[in-house]
Amino acid sequence: MSTMSSDEEEFYDADDSVSNVNHVEEENRSPASQQDSLHSQCHQTHEEPVPPEKVQVSEVTFNSVCLSWDTPAGEVWSYRVSCSCDGKTFQEMKTHSNSHTFSNLTPGKEYSFHVSTQLKNGNLSKPVVISAHLQPVPPEKVQVSEVTCNSVCLSWDTPSGEVWGYRVSCSCDGKTFQETKTHSNSHTFSNLTPGMKYSFHVSTQLKNGNLSKSVVTSAHSKTQLESLLEDLGLQKYYPGKLSLSDVLKIEEKTVTDDSAECHSDLSWCFLKRLMMVNVTARNVKCTPVSELTSDATNESKDLDHLDDMVNNPNLCDTINPLDIVTALFLCSNGFLQQEIALKMSMCQFSVPLLLPSSGTHQCTLMLWAMRDIVKKYRPHSLLENKGFTEERIVSSELPMVSFVRLGECSFSKSAILNKLLSNSQQYHDTFIHRDMECGDSPRKISDGLVEISWYLPCGNKNMDIFAESVAVANLRGDIASFEKQYSFLCQASAAVFVFFDNMDSQFLLKGQHNKAKIFLVCNVQCKSFSLDALKKVAAELNLNKSNIILKNKQMNDADFVKNLRNIVRDVVNNTETKMQVEQMANIADKLEILVDEDSPECKSAKQNADAITKKIQDIPKYKDDQLLLQGKLWKELTCLEKEECRLKEARDENIETYKSNLQEKKRKLRKQQNDYDMSSAMGCFIQAISSPGLERSYFLKWMRINLDNLSREKLSGLREQYKEKCQNSENKEEIKDLDLQLSNSSLGIEHFLREMGQLYECAASLPETEASRQQLRHLPRLCAELLLDGFPVELVDGDASNIPMRWVADVLSTLNDMVSPKNKILVITVLGVQSTGKSTLLNTMFGVQFAVSSGRCTRGAFMLLIKVEEDFKKVINCDFLVIIDTEGLKSPELAQLDDSYEHDHELATLVVGLSDVTIINIAMENLTEMKDILQIVVHAFLRMKEVGKKPKCQFVHQNVSDVSAHDKNVRDRTLLLQQLNEMTQAAARMEKKEENKNFTDVMEYNPDTGNWYIPGLWQGNPPMAPVSAGYSEAVYELKKNIVKILGETKSTANKVLDFLEWTKSLWTAVKHENFIFSFRNSLVADAYMTLCTNFNKWEWEFKKHMYTWTTTAERNIANFDTSEAETEEPNLDNLLCRLSNDALSELSKWEAALLQNLEQYFKQSDGHVHLVERYREDFSNSTKSLRGRLESSVLNQLKAAADIQQGNSKVKRLNKDHTKKLEDKVFQLIYECRKNNADMTDEELDKEFDKMWDKTVSELSLTDLKVSDIFGKVEYQLRINLSHKGSHASELLSQRKLPECGKESFKIKPEVWYKRIFRQDFTTALQQMSDSIIKSCKEKVSGHVQKKTNYHDTYILEILHLIDEGLNKSKDLQISIGMEVALKQHICGKSAHDFQKMHEDFIEENDPLKCLDKNKDKYRVDFKDIFLKRDQCQKKAEEFAKLCLRPAVEAYVSSSLGPDVIDAMLEGDNSAQFGTRILFQYSILKDLLSEFKFKKYLSFICSYEDFAKTWIFDQILKKFSNGTKMSELEDRHLTKSTDHIIKAIKEVQMKKSKNLLEFVEEIRKELKELVIPQDAFVAFNILNNANQEQFAHYLTISVEEMKQALRESFKQKDTKDRFEGLGMNPQDELFKKVIGCGKQCPFCTAPCEAGGEAHKEHWASIHRPQGLGQFRWHDSKKLVTDICSSAVNSEMRFRCHATNYESHPYQKYREIFPDWNIQADSSIEASDYWKYVMTEFNHKFAQTHGAKSADIPSAWHDIKRDSAEKSLNVSFNVK
Repeated sequence: MSTMSSDEEEFYDADDSVSNVNHVEEENRSPASQQDSLHSQCHQTHEEPVPPEKVQVSEVTFNSVCLSWDTPAGEVWSYRVSCSCDGKTFQEMKTHSNSHTFSNLTPGKEYSFHVSTQLKNGNLSKPVVISAHLQPVPPEKVQVSEVTCNSVCLSWDTPSGEVWGYRVSCSCDGKTFQETKTHSNSHTFSNLTPGMKYSFHVSTQLKNGNLSKSVVTSAHSKTQLESLLEDLGLQKYYPGKLSLSDVLKIEEKTVTDDSAECHSDLSWCFLKRLMMVNVTARNVKCTPVSELTSDATNESKDLDHLDDMVNNPNLCDTINPLDIVTALFLCSNGFLQQEIALKMSMCQFSVPLLLPSSGTHQCTLMLWAMRDIVKKYRPHSLLENKGFTEERIVSSELPMVSFVRLGECSFSKSAILNKLLSNSQQYHDTFIHRDMECGDSPRKISDGLVEISWYLPCGNKNMDIFAESVAVANLRGDIASFEKQYSFLCQASAAVFVFFDNMDSQFLLKGQHNKAKIFLVCNVQCKSFSLDALKKVAAELNLNKSNIILKNKQMNDADFVKNLRNIVRDVVNNTETKMQVEQMANIADKLEILVDEDSPECKSAKQNADAITKKIQDIPKYKDDQLLLQGKLWKELTCLEKEECRLKEARDENIETYKSNLQEKKRKLRKQQNDYDMSSAMGCFIQAISSPGLERSYFLKWMRINLDNLSREKLSGLREQYKEKCQNSENKEEIKDLDLQLSNSSLGIEHFLREMGQLYECAASLPETEASRQQLRHLPRLCAELLLDGFPVELVDGDASNIPMRWVADVLSTLNDMVSPKNKILVITVLGVQSTGKSTLLNTMFGVQFAVSSGRCTRGAFMLLIKVEEDFKKVINCDFLVIIDTEGLKSPELAQLDDSYEHDHELATLVVGLSDVTIINIAMENLTEMKDILQIVVHAFLRMKEVGKKPKCQFVHQNVSDVSAHDKNVRDRTLLLQQLNEMTQAAARMEKKEENKNFTDVMEYNPDTGNWYIPGLWQGNPPMAPVSAGYSEAVYELKKNIVKILGETKSTANKVLDFLEWTKSLWTAVKHENFIFSFRNSLVADAYMTLCTNFNKWEWEFKKHMYTWTTTAERNIANFDTSEAETEEPNLDNLLCRLSNDALSELSKWEAALLQNLEQYFKQSDGHVHLVERYREDFSNSTKSLRGRLESSVLNQLKAAADIQQGNSKVKRLNKDHTKKLEDKVFQLIYECRKNNADMTDEELDKEFDKMWDKTVSELSLTDLKVSDIFGKVEYQLRINLSHKGSHASELLSQRKLPECGKESFKIKPEVWYKRIFRQDFTTALQQMSDSIIKSCKEKVSGHVQKKTNYHDTYILEILHLIDEGLNKSKDLQISIGMEVALKQHICGKSAHDFQKMHEDFIEENDPLKCLDKNKDKYRVDFKDIFLKRDQCQKKAEEFAKLCLRPAVEAYVSSSLGPDVIDAMLEGDNSAQFGTRILFQYSILKDLLSEFKFKKYLSFICSYEDFAKTWIFDQILKKFSNGTKMSELEDRHLTKSTDHIIKAIKEVQMKKSKNLLEFVEEIRKELKELVIPQDAFVAFNILNNANQEQFAHYLTISVEEMKQALRESFKQKDTKDRFEGLGMNPQDELFKKVIGCGKQCPFCTAPCEAGGEAHKEHWASIHRPQGLGQFRWHDSKKLVTDICSSAVNSEMRFRCHATNYESHPYQKYREIFPDWNIQADSSIEASDYWKYVMTEFNHKFAQTHGAKSADIPSAWHDIKRDSAEKSLNVSFNVK
């Protein structure tokens, strides 16, 4: 049988086992009897057949038996065969063959088989009986279920058939052992040898002992290493697969305090603590869950369990820490090994020197792992000059003293070493020993490990144990088992100390050729000690007394250690054997010991790095020769970039010309950079980092090692000089010089990456087709890959104090592409004074590798990525943490420089703006500098609050070691908050944001939870001091708190591109001196745009609803009939009161809904809502303002409608009375004519009718309607409006009569006003304002006149309100009382003329006699019809449809179309244009650019509101001119109204009215949505005697005909005509929606784009040259090219009417125009749109404005149309 096989298990069939077969034969008979028998057979041939002969079992399997036999003598026709078992017979059958197979038998059973010969007649012979046992079935699915280093467990399934048990055995190298029997389905083989291959045989056994075929499988017992790695959960990482990123990634266990519950947790607990440099890292031990959850209060008095405690002293299965360390080094790649070794060294742990490969005799020299360890110490030889040594420990030439063990040793060698290296004040367990936690656990894989540590003096003779440095090596295990390691130590050491109890002289003799001195260390108190053996060995090794160290009874541990220390000191002082760890590689090669640096990638990388760094002799010269782009040229470019923003040196020069010159200088500098060829060093560098990932990582590390070594030599001395000079403030020049030397002598990888960035920036300035640009396109990807590898990358160039933005942008964009969609990040930043341990804090907190060597300090800012584990992403909602390390604020490096304060502000503002959590690092010894740094920090936080960011802040107080520091510092925290509040107020004054009174106004800060007290870094005196456990634990608590803060933050994480956008906008604003008013950010713009879009949508829904509601309410008023007794309202006043209350209720409901929408909007966590939090109040106020305006408008409309209806009702009642009398006369005439029974002709009927009409009319008392004095009413309202202006206004009003006003155009008299100096005459500005107000009022009056209603006072109140609104918008013009009175008189006079005519037309239209005459012909026709008894049904139905229904339907459609048209304009392609004011401006400007006509630009600039209204109407016409959209809207309302009419007809028919008059009256009541003209309705009812049913039938037909006629009528109208007379004017409403506050920039007249109407500040996305706003130079009269967004950041000054023509600095423009926020251009190209326009139309603008052409800057002529369009997209943030 075949089974599965694998790499670990092999199966094959064993030889078949022979089954027992029993034959039953005849008894032995004599020959005589046999003859008789034969005779008898012959005689009975036809009576009894002969049985088959030689019946035998030919084959047996586990479920079948095959029988065969020979043919017997005599007649044979067939054979009868059968099978039986346990007394039962089955499978009986006949066969003609001489064999038969019985199948489907039960395996392992014994069967009997009968075979008889059968004749044709059916006679059977005697049966031959034979029996056989079936084979048992082998076990099924035999598999290795578990393997350890000394056991293998097998398991299998029970086979079919008989099973009594199983036989199992184990074999190795051909020898079988552990053969046994089992009745179980599994078996464990124990006591196996680790790492051996074993074969295992498993057979099924029957009760009789028969065995099945063996199933054979094989397996390797695990080595000790494999077993341990499995226990530790590290098997998947072996060998060398565990990376630094695996360890550093943020996951739940990195911020939880859970202890190790199982072995697999131990290695991660160790790494977690070690990465935070916690000296307790080695104290890891499993704490079972049962122990954690046990009841600690269970104090049983039963002492029976003491026996168990004695017999089982250690129930927990522990792992030796050395095994954990060894396992981690074996599983880690080279870079993690380096980090582990570095952190172990910082903890003063010994580190591996020779790492054993468990299971083999091979080991590895860990040279690469120790490369990162740098030590700083002061040997006594340098005490006099106070010098010190700082170098990589592998490069230090030191004597090494090694300690080894031979055989068993009664005392702990490692414990003795720890005492040897520790002084009485500072004991530390450098080496793990048996008395440490878990140190007594059996070592499984760490025997053969050689550890190394160093003793380094601090320069204090009273504290130093050794005057000079010494390396100490410690071999784990017996040297008899590790000869190679021992030989290595003997050749590399100055001395080897051999600890032993019983000496093996034969082994020691092998090492006689070694260079090291041999010292024998023995405990004479040990029972196995033999003095004779010691003497013999000493003699053989030529050792004298001084080489033998004995510990006797009279010597305690202290004395013994002291003696040993003296001997070691003597060796160190006198030896000439000193060796670098690097040199030990040669010894390793000779002994065939592996060296970890011998990998191909490491060697190749070293060669590449050495090829670059070996040429460095003089660092400053090298930088000038090889890194030339980042030197003087880059710094000059930086200065030019900042000057472009600050314009400090412009003085009186034209700003735009000055900026153009700056651009030209930048181009020249870039050209100079491009003229340089790429240096050989940079070529090698780029080629090297382009290599595959592993080799690139090695290369960067080698580069850093080499460069640090080079820089350290120079910088260490300079740094010491610098510190000394800084203590004396008089040495300013020397300090500056030293600072320059420090900067020039510093050389790191960041300089090469910086040069790479400059190469890319230069290439990016070239045309895209340029070959050199194409060659460098891959550089951003290389840098992005470095970020993903966890390499710190420079964000801010600290030397030039600048960001190469194009380079950084493309790197981050590439990074985003590489990680998308997993591209969410959160940012943590640290700020603090230099040398306060910021970088160390971050390194400890996150295990990262920011540079911390004393030779080089952080300059600028560096960012580093840390991955977040997949499951933990849900907790903090990001994929990466970005850690930013910064240069020290107010640092000594910059303290003596002029721009230090500015530099610190720039850096702090940038990193605070980028961060989600900012750590403010304060070292207690620098309290004098704390105030300065806090001032800078407060400024940064204040700026962030103003631009919409509110990062969290954590204050870290370092070097506070008292455990009660937090409680003791309550007063200090209170004082700190008080200082922060004072600084906030000072900063607010400086930033012109004085509403911020407290630090908590600026950011969320709790003094109790926002302060952290961290002890000093070192536990004792360096260099032998380990990192303080208190420091590590405190930093760990801070880390947990920061992660908690990140998890609780409401705002969503930024994406990488969002981070880039913040970097761009923050840095752009930072480069301007006035940060808050210079900040522009596309993310904020996007968030603001979204808010505006949503608010505008809610606002429009509010306005639309109230328009619909008001229209319905007006219909109710219009349909109110005061003469009806059945009306719901007793009178019109009650109806008005109810509707007014309902209106207030609706307004309140919708106001609350809009505010609720606003509240919910700001509660959402996505969409960067937090960035626009500061605008919430503006939009809330806008909501309340909107409600106020709507309330005033609605109530006024209701009052006007009610008053007009009241007046109309009086007229209608009078006309109704007259009509009734005439109707009676007509019926009387009909009666008389019929009474005469005369057949009268039409002429005769006309004659009789005219006679009756004239007589009746003369008898009626027709009184003319009185014409009101509208002028008087208007003047009365005007006087009330101006009453608060004082007596002077009243006097001015009296000087001129209102009817005389408004007849001529309104003109400002120039001689009355002063002339402006820079802008056009003040009169022109006033004239433009006046014309705009007059036009708005004219349109309003025209709208009322078109309604053909009577005059109402609300009409003139609306006009006066419009005038006041317009004057308020232009209050900066300081309009006089005389000007206001004159304007209002003009507008009111003109309006009164129109209102008077409207009123007179209304009177004339409703004159009683004219109303009667208007219906005279109708009376005549009806008179004839009735007299002649004609059927009136069809005619009356058509008349009702035409005169009553059609006007009502047309009015309904007209009133409903307005909102629909607006909705259509807010959807689809036009939605963007009218979504927000910003997009509206963008759409107009883009449209202007596409047409590019001067007249349109002139209209846009000089008459913005008129242009905007015209443009909007053009867009409406464009939308509805094409296609059937307008017809669809009209048809929808037409169909709705006619369907309603037909439904009303049917419902009224069912009511069975008394007569036709009642019938049509019921129809009118049903049609509440329609306002049927009262006069037409009354006229229809005259002389109406039509039949109801027929009338209803014909009316239904007439309504359908009317519907079709109206549809055709609508279609025939011109599109423009269709918008006239709409209830809501779409053009006006859209204009109101996008015009906003209507304010324009006081310098360039750019319209305000702020959302809402109640915003506090005005701003525009793009400003334009002031010459377009008619500014000109006073002397030359040339148009000004300055752009106010640049001017406000310059030293220039302005004068205007608002300044009383006094000169005023542009930078302080807000003192004059406090409501305007003119933001600086985000880039030099931002205003290219208007620069292009002014350049193209310069002469035309000059001619139109009566000025001379502007002097166009040369750079403007290079701007093309596509550049202008691009700048438009950038300025309005259109993607």
